[in-house]
Amino acid sequence: MRGGAPEADVVRIGMGPAKAARSIPRLLAPGARAIAVAGVCGAVDPSLVPGDVVVADALLGPDGERIALDAAPLLAALERRGIAARAGAIAGAAKLFGGPTRASLAARGACAVDMESFWVAPVAGRAAFAVLRVVSDGPGHELLRPSVLWNGWRALRQLRAAAPALLDWAAATP
Repeated sequence: MRGGAPEADVVRIGMGPAKAARSIPRLLAPGARAIAVAGVCGAVDPSLVPGDVVVADALLGPDGERIALDAAPLLAALERRGIAARAGAIAGAAKLFGGPTRASLAARGACAVDMESFWVAPVAGRAAFAVLRVVSDGPGHELLRPSVLWNGWRALRQLRAAAPALLDWAAATP
């Protein structure tokens, strides 16, 4: 993120719900109008491959909760920068997993999964909120395989390319 948008105020959360929840006070800077969670994710939808960009139109909690988000402004900012992205629901998971759990999340309507966004979402009531994730693993591209190095690099490169669109989105936020 810092490499693609050096002027952005980036707060590194870390991985998992506990770290995400602890980060909330740092995200609530006085006067913050827009907050985005950005990073890598795991695909649940088998049509997503490493490097694909997903903008959350909903966040799904582990107990069936659903938080609706407006993905259109960030999708438009990405499109203006020439970055293909798709909107979809991103499920929150408390730990890494693979295989059958992906199928159960897909059945709930998720296209991807991450470990932070759902738990950071409470800040949405105080500022515009968006989630941008880039696929690093998924069905056919499992996390615990040597290809994760290449796939991770590809995802991080795409995240860096998408970072300026987050600044465009934030600047257009009323």
